[in-house]
Amino acid sequence: MQDRPDPDALLQRIQQEQAQQQRGRLKVFFGACAGVGKTFAMLSAARAAQAQGTPVTIGVVETHGRADTEALTAHLPRLPLRALPYKDRTLPEFDLDAALAWGAEHPEGLVLLDELAHSNAAGSRHPKRWQDAEELLAAGIDVWSTMNVQHLESLNDIVSGITGIRVWETVPDQFFDAADEVVVVDLPPDELLARLKAGKVYLPQQAERAAANFFRKGNLLALRELALRRTADRVDDEMRAYRRASSTTAEAVWPNREALLACVGTGDNAEKVVRSCARLAAQLDLPWHAVHVETPEQQGRSATLHPQVERTLKIAQQLGAAAYAVLPAAQPAQALVRYAREHNLVRVVMGRSTRRWPWQATLAEQIGHSASDLDLLQVGTLPSRSAATDRKAPRTSTAAPRAAFWPGYIAAALACCIAAVIATPLANVLELTNIVMLFLLVVVGVALRFGRGPAIMAAFLGVGFFDFFFVPPRFNFAVSDAQYLVTFAVMLVVALVVGQLTAGLKVQAKAATDREHRVRSLYDMARDLSAALLPEQVAEIGARFITGEFSAGSTLVVADDDNRLQVLPGSTAPVDMAVAQWAFERGEPAGRGTDTLHSSPTLVLPLKAPMRIRGVLVVAMPQGQVPGVEPRRLLQTCASLLAISLERIHYIDVAQKSTVQMESERLRNSLLSAISHDLRTPLASLVGLAESLAMVQPPLPAHQQELTGAIQQSAQRMSALVNNLLDMARLEAGAVQLNKAWQPLEEVVGSALAASAPAIAAHRVEVTLPDDLPLLQIDAALMERVLVNLLENAAKYTPADTTIHISAQPQSDAVALTLTDEGPGLPKGREELLFEKFERGARESATPGVGLGLAICRAIVQAHGGSIRGDTIHNVQGQPAGARFTLLLPRGTPPTDLGDDTDA
Repeated sequence: MQDRPDPDALLQRIQQEQAQQQRGRLKVFFGACAGVGKTFAMLSAARAAQAQGTPVTIGVVETHGRADTEALTAHLPRLPLRALPYKDRTLPEFDLDAALAWGAEHPEGLVLLDELAHSNAAGSRHPKRWQDAEELLAAGIDVWSTMNVQHLESLNDIVSGITGIRVWETVPDQFFDAADEVVVVDLPPDELLARLKAGKVYLPQQAERAAANFFRKGNLLALRELALRRTADRVDDEMRAYRRASSTTAEAVWPNREALLACVGTGDNAEKVVRSCARLAAQLDLPWHAVHVETPEQQGRSATLHPQVERTLKIAQQLGAAAYAVLPAAQPAQALVRYAREHNLVRVVMGRSTRRWPWQATLAEQIGHSASDLDLLQVGTLPSRSAATDRKAPRTSTAAPRAAFWPGYIAAALACCIAAVIATPLANVLELTNIVMLFLLVVVGVALRFGRGPAIMAAFLGVGFFDFFFVPPRFNFAVSDAQYLVTFAVMLVVALVVGQLTAGLKVQAKAATDREHRVRSLYDMARDLSAALLPEQVAEIGARFITGEFSAGSTLVVADDDNRLQVLPGSTAPVDMAVAQWAFERGEPAGRGTDTLHSSPTLVLPLKAPMRIRGVLVVAMPQGQVPGVEPRRLLQTCASLLAISLERIHYIDVAQKSTVQMESERLRNSLLSAISHDLRTPLASLVGLAESLAMVQPPLPAHQQELTGAIQQSAQRMSALVNNLLDMARLEAGAVQLNKAWQPLEEVVGSALAASAPAIAAHRVEVTLPDDLPLLQIDAALMERVLVNLLENAAKYTPADTTIHISAQPQSDAVALTLTDEGPGLPKGREELLFEKFERGARESATPGVGLGLAICRAIVQAHGGSIRGDTIHNVQGQPAGARFTLLLPRGTPPTDLGDDTDA
């Protein structure tokens, strides 16, 4: 009999289909790397769709100068690109609003959106192009796009390890998997390299560089394999989803992709089955699952799993099983077949079993009869061990002490006696069939209350009492009519079947109730955690859940920003910090019930959040019990919820601090800007008056001239400070427009030395600039300001008559400009902090300044797309011998003069 469809699943499927009909369709042309022809294939398919009457428009297509690709765009309409200002230039970007408006006019329209992983320029609605595609799809517009395998988020680190090049533009796997269609555009590596040499992928200069780095044949082979494997995984997921949605196709296994299923029993052979399956899976490079079917008899004997099963499932997890599960079912063969078909597992690996009774089929025979499409592999049994050895071997059981079995049987006997006593006076009133019903009712009641064994006893006693007390001749077991033998047989069979079914339903109902209770408890905990605002509240909620579910103590140990573990208040379990530190550093469980530090009285679970490990959860089970497979899963789920809640609280705190810091910076900048503007005019007047006093006739006396000079120097220093404050405020507000031009670095260095000549008069300056320095596209005035600040900074903090060195060195993509001095160097551990505003080398120092010079330098250099860093130079004895500041300025391609140089 087929299982009845789940109405909730049907409703969810209908809702998903309705939502899918309202969305646009996404088609991705997927390739191993650039140059395989993704854009060409997309445009070719788009032209075919246009010929069939589909409205098509180009949102963005990057042809990279390829003539054949550009030719395909000739007859396809284009949406105008949106011009976005970026620094000192304008970037063309995809116009999302124009595409949405076009889609509203063309209900069945198709938008071509090349390079799905592209990062949009600042000022766009979304930072990534795939987010633009998502908005188009949500509006019901079909989208076709292209991407390479290295742009998948989950494969990004693998690709960077293969090629040695990190790709920063990525697409989430979830978005890729949600695509309605993925077309693999494949090209053999030799053909791709031939296209690269022919200039069909990149320009000749770029092609030569690419062939030496990314486009090596080994890289292309590995990327091709990744692309094909990822596509195969996606197709396999689609096939399994189709099988789950179709009730007819799920009745058989499709051997399109082999996988193994290891059947875990309670015998000593279970471990051998798992190990043999793991070896076979490793040899064939196949995924495999491990499953144990828990029958009602096992559930009735103990509330926890058999120790051998727990141990075997744990071994399966360690050996790399893709999934391991415990299935509650009355018929193991049917449960295994159903699991194999749901997960499309072709081969079933199981131990070799013998028949208990001649008429009883083995588990392998039952699976073979019910599923002829499954391959069965039977593992040989282990050499038998002596019973004495088995009796002497200690058994580590986590189950509660088994209750005495005899009260149920006594109660079954008493129930049958009571039924006989009640029915005796009614023997002349009731028909024998009704008396039979009375004894069947006793069997049902005993099965519900005491289980299968007492129900079987009640069935036999009921038949015996019915024969002895009610079937003529009464009060003996003789039978006057042979037809009563049929009655006895039918009554016994019905009683046994009803007792078996009732006992099984009781166990299954109890298991379902326990599962519902666990799910509700997890829901309640998740709801409480969503409202928690402090780590202490998270610890309290977790402790309440663990106490209610396991009657166990718990302690939440969280890590601070320096990865130091701290115990939160409200702990009810002892904490071994050594075990906790080990679990935290390695991200693996430790302590009780694990293979690591198993002698510890507590179980320690790492709190794994999406971004990092947030700490550990310490659980002390009552009476030193070891949690089984299902309790361990529940604890791990609890730890995951606690970790996510702690990470949410952390980022809420970070967001609040960032908001406060941003507001403080904005207020401080506004205040400094206002004060600086108010001080600028009187300071300029003060400097002018001091200069006028120095030039009056007749000249002032010597002591008055000295005072006038001091006034002039102080006013100039104050004016420079105010100018620094204004410059810093303008730089942070983005009000400074760079006036970039191609400049020789020698001229900028020379003008900076001239401007800072008074400050560095007591120092020697050595300049070493190679002759082959390229031109740099920089703002000469601002870059001069950077060098002046660094020179004045070196003059302030180094002794007189020391040397300041300036040198430059061209690199592949930048020019490194270095300035070194012979002073005390930078404070240890504060090298980066010195580039912050109002940070100085010494908190209290007689050296004038407020700590803005280096901050201005970094802001100007970063505005040019470069970087600046500082460090300390050490001599051969390891003593500080000076400070070194290094500027990295990006190189570009200077314009070439193509004009006619001949005289007119």
